[in-house]
Formats: sequence, structure tokens, C-alpha cells
Amino acid sequence: MRKTFQTIFDTYNWEDTLANINAKTTQDVEYALNKDKKDLEDFKALISPAAKPYLEQMAQLSSSITKKRFGNTIQMYSPMYLSNECQNICTYCGFSMTNKIPRRTLTDEEILKEIKYIKSKGYDHILLVTGEANKTVGVDYIANAIKLIRSQFANITIEVQPLEQEEYELLIKNGLYAVLVYQETYHREEYKKHHPRGKKSNFNYRLNTPDRLGKVGIHKIGLGALFGLEDWRADSFFTALHLKYLQKTYWKTKYSISFPRLRPHSGGLEPKVEMTDADLVQLICAYRLLDEDVELSISTRESQLFRNNIVNLGVTSISAESKTNPGGYVVEKQSLEQFEISDERPTEEISQMLRSNGLEVVWKDWENNWESS
Repeated sequence: MRKTFQTIFDTYNWEDTLANINAKTTQDVEYALNKDKKDLEDFKALISPAAKPYLEQMAQLSSSITKKRFGNTIQMYSPMYLSNECQNICTYCGFSMTNKIPRRTLTDEEILKEIKYIKSKGYDHILLVTGEANKTVGVDYIANAIKLIRSQFANITIEVQPLEQEEYELLIKNGLYAVLVYQETYHREEYKKHHPRGKKSNFNYRLNTPDRLGKVGIHKIGLGALFGLEDWRADSFFTALHLKYLQKTYWKTKYSISFPRLRPHSGGLEPKVEMTDADLVQLICAYRLLDEDVELSISTRESQLFRNNIVNLGVTSISAESKTNPGGYVVEKQSLEQFEISDERPTEEISQMLRSNGLEVVWKDWENNWESS
């Protein structure tokens, strides 16, 4: 049987890993910064407390590398929530089964109404999101949604429940381009506390999802951790470890990293570990220094001011005018959100902000024919 990331992951200890990161010295940081090709030990140094005084240098290097690899461009995408129905209990999510909220799943007609609005803004890259409710928004529903809209987008990404290998094969045949699957936290014990019930409570099944995606030859896989559940440095190291394993094993697939920080929602979990703006800048720069090619994405979870300042420091994609409730663009604007958006500016204003930062807006994905505004 072919090994999966779990085989490697099980050889690591969370506490030892965190202690090793926190023990990195200024000498380790300087050594990492001066290396042409950085490895995971260098990444530990760059996300360590010892690297804080080097943030400006890291930012300059990160910006230079990003411009060299991606040019003065940044991709814009739009998320569309299809359903808030969910069979899981997740302590940090507004869609959690325990939250007594009105549930809604969009019909074909409603999906097309939402799509018409999104297309009017110029988007050619869409992210479809659902809660995890296999019976209501299972593979058949997702496949139908993809078929319904595939003629209108250069690529379609999903963020839904982890699926079986053959289910991903079906969705790819129907036009699926990429899948985002965040582990939330790589801390096994803390993961159990935050996912006490539902299919999502199976830590290993979720951990091995990118392997199933890699085996079917998905074009792109998105990874990430939800910052606030556990120590961000350890979670980021394990995300990077996961990334490097996947890149080596499924080398034809492209990869992206997202940086969601815990946001207010119905049910209201307070972050266990704070991640400051400076911490997030440090992490984004560390990822860019580790890997010149990985795509780095910032969502509307982050504030207007933060997003204005981060777009030239390593980020390659950004969402705008996001709605985290099903039908939120046109159909039912007041339905319950998964979490509160911070940057609520319209697409046109975000585009202008990017231009004022010397960036061109890419409406399609990097491997497609680029179209700039």
C-alpha cells in the first residue's frame, strides 16, 4: 500500500516541534536568509520569535521573489456559498449543526442568479463552498453545480467535505479544477475538541484527503490551518511539511496556501492563541522564501488596511466582495453568514487599490491565458 502524508506526520511530536521552532536563534535566522534554497529547518527559523527583528528584510526579499516569479500581477477570485447545511459540530463555525439557524441550499435557478451577479463583476475564477452535509449537498449536488456553471468560468474550485478518490474523479470529469481542504489544526488532541461529532471528527481521513486528490491528478490543491485554534507556528510548520511532501509525491499538481484567522461567527469561539498582523506578515514572507512557486492567498477575513499593505509582500491571490452565506449576493442577502467579513469593499474598489499598488489584476488562473484589467 502506498504511503500517505500520515506516515510522515506520525513520526513528529507537536510539543517537540514547537519547542524546536521557539529555540531557533538569530544565527539560525541569518543563516536561513543567506541561503539560496531554503528547507524546512530554515522555515522553522523564519517563523520563529527570533526572526521578528528581521521582518523588514524578509518582506523585501519576499516582494522581490514574488515579482520575479509572478510579475506585477495578482489574481482575483470570488467565493460562492451554495449551502449552509452541515452535519458536523465545529466549535468555530457558524454553520455548525448545533447552531439553531435557518438552513438553505441553493436551487439551480438560484445558483444561476448568483452567478450572473458574479460574472457581471468580471470574475473568471470561482470558489464553490458548502457545509458538510453528504445527503443534501453530496457529490451529485456538487457535480450538478459544476456542470451548471462550467461554461462561464476558466476554472472552478471547491471547498466542501473531503471525498473519496472516485468521487473526485467524477467531479474532475465534470469540470473541477482545484480543491481547498484545510486541516484546521494539525494538533490531534485539539482537533478532537473542536470537532466532537460528524464525519469531520475523523482526523486521519481529513489529513489524507490531499493524497486522494494527488492520486487522481487534480490540477491544484489548497492547504491551510485555521489560526486561533492552536499555536500558529507549529500549525504552519506542519502545513509546510504537508506541502513539501505533496510537491515531491504529486509533482504535476499545483499548490496554494491560505491564511484564515478565526473570525466572529454565530456561536462565537474566542482564539486560543493570538496571531497578530505582524505574525501573519512574517508567516507569509516565510512561505515565499521557502517556496517561490506556491500561490499564497488572502481572503476578506482580513481588514482593509492589512490587505492594502500585504498585497506587495508575497500574496498572489485575493478575494473581494465576498459573501459567506448561501444566496448572499442576490438571492437572500440576509441569510446567516459562516463568519463575518472584515474587508467589505466592492470588487471595483479592490481592483483600484491593487492598481494603486502597481499591480495588474489577473482574472484567470496562472496556467490559463492571463487577462489583466
